[in-house]
Amino acid sequence: MLFRMKNLNLFFFLIIFVSLLPTSNGFVQAYTRWNLPPGAIARLGKGNINEVKYSPDGRTIAVASSIGIWLYDAHTGAELALITGHTRNVYCVAFSLDGQILASGSRDNTIRLWDRQTRKRKATLVGHTRPVRAIAFSPDGNTLASTSEDNTVRLWNLRIRTLKKTLTGHTDMGRSVAFSPDGKILASGSDDGTIQMWDTETGQSLQVLTDHNRNVTSIAFSPDGQSLVSGCDDGTVGVWDVRSGKLRQHLTGHTAYTVSVAFSPDGETIVSASWDNAIHLWNPDTGERLRELREHTAPVVSVAFSPHGETLVSGSQDGTIRLWDTQTGAAKNTVDGHTSDVKTVAFSPDGKTLASGNTRNTIHLWDTETCVRVTTLVGHDGVVYAVAFSPDGGTIVSGSWDHTIRLWDPETGQHKQTLSEHWDDVVALAYSPDGDRFASGSHDGTVRLWDPKTGTELEVLQGHTGDVRAVAFSPDGKKLASGDGNDNKIRLWDGHDGEHILTLVGHQRDVTGLAFSPDGSTLASASDDRTVGLWDVDTGQNLQNLRLLKGHTTYVLTVAFSPDGKTFVSAGRDMMIRLWDPETGIPKSGFVGHTGYVQSVAYAPDGRTLASGSTDGTVLLWDMTQFQSKTD
Repeated sequence: MLFRMKNLNLFFFLIIFVSLLPTSNGFVQAYTRWNLPPGAIARLGKGNINEVKYSPDGRTIAVASSIGIWLYDAHTGAELALITGHTRNVYCVAFSLDGQILASGSRDNTIRLWDRQTRKRKATLVGHTRPVRAIAFSPDGNTLASTSEDNTVRLWNLRIRTLKKTLTGHTDMGRSVAFSPDGKILASGSDDGTIQMWDTETGQSLQVLTDHNRNVTSIAFSPDGQSLVSGCDDGTVGVWDVRSGKLRQHLTGHTAYTVSVAFSPDGETIVSASWDNAIHLWNPDTGERLRELREHTAPVVSVAFSPHGETLVSGSQDGTIRLWDTQTGAAKNTVDGHTSDVKTVAFSPDGKTLASGNTRNTIHLWDTETCVRVTTLVGHDGVVYAVAFSPDGGTIVSGSWDHTIRLWDPETGQHKQTLSEHWDDVVALAYSPDGDRFASGSHDGTVRLWDPKTGTELEVLQGHTGDVRAVAFSPDGKKLASGDGNDNKIRLWDGHDGEHILTLVGHQRDVTGLAFSPDGSTLASASDDRTVGLWDVDTGQNLQNLRLLKGHTTYVLTVAFSPDGKTFVSAGRDMMIRLWDPETGIPKSGFVGHTGYVQSVAYAPDGRTLASGSTDGTVLLWDMTQFQSKTD
């Protein structure tokens, strides 16, 4: 026995050793390099969690996320695979009863079928005209049901992989579908506040359950098929008699949206998850709340029982997947690494750290060599829209939806100071090159200059007529640029005393991003008018023959110059990162890889890496040297 234990320990040591073998970027975690788009070298974060499901054999947990489908070992929590192929957020996932096929529904309006073992795509089901919100396999595995934001429910023949029936009757988007255990009834829940019961053979409506007053977010049949449980965004849970359609229990206790419900395999327990960060276990017959599980620190978006009912899995917007013992309520394991929408990214001056601000009110600091999250800065009470490092790297400044600016020590993660003079969201920040001041832009219509050492407000720059969504200092610190979200103008100010110098006119909609060229002669701008501008900062003239650069198909949200000034980058809601020649205004090429809007880009100080942050919850690191070698 001892010999076997020693060999087993050696086996696990070898696995760990191999997983830590260095790559060209250092000791990079393996999963940060899985299924990367062309040109990318690493992915920081695993994206938002949308739904969690157990495989029928209980060995695997599938997570529908904003970047694809993550597969985890249900016992250890280890990453097994990342399945990608959808071009947008994956909202839902389901295993066939034999566990061999995995289905996924996405914001790209498609359903994809995957081979669980090979993780290769078997088929794509096309028909929905809006995002697919929920899917379910029939018990015999021959039919897949889906519902969508197009208000329809669809039944797909999986043998020939074609649409079998389209069920209409809901007057608002679909949220959930579930087959009865015998496969004869399909239930669907909708934002119209109803649950429709359908005959799966004929597609005819059997009855409509109407006792919910708001959106029906989730439904599930009991194992015996006699009961149906539903979650509603009024925070309640309903238990229905399937035969009569009558509401038997109306369970209250959640204080926010109930978004996910499920029956245990023995039918003796109901679980519900809510935006109040809590999970409740209920007796379906008496309506008694049996237990509350409360360790998540953000809304719980999905729950599921293991096949034998001994474990419960939950996914939350706090970025964790938690496994619970259903008998004791004790937490058995936690899987972390999932992340929420990235609003802003910034490199430290030495390029070793990347800061990302997100919609979960926090700032993540990442080691750019190992791709490991070093620490998380917690303190803001709202979305973090902007982050910036001081030139010496000793301070991080952040701006938030909570109207405050916070200063942090990046080494210790300690909060230094809070500045509260803005009376609306702080969405833009920039340090002066000498580090003696920084600028903030806010939805209150002002630009403010601050002394970072004392926290003193030095100047309030007024003149904008709407939101200030972008600020940038020139490389010599003599000029400060700011962009307006109302009159669509760019204003140039004296970087020291705040005196107005010049107004740049040309954009037709909000100015969303600004960046100076390394020599300070040119200013690049991004706008909601779908264009990118290049401006002579001395004359105020728009360069490139007095025209704005077109190429993006929707709002442009961010711009950045390479450190050598030979390239500038723009990105936005079309998910395309475009590289331009600033001399000619001609696009060089670009990158596609995010499944959500690209909201921020930043070059590493040496220019070799570009970071992009997206609403898909991840930061992608792009190899700019490889790109240059192919195009120069």
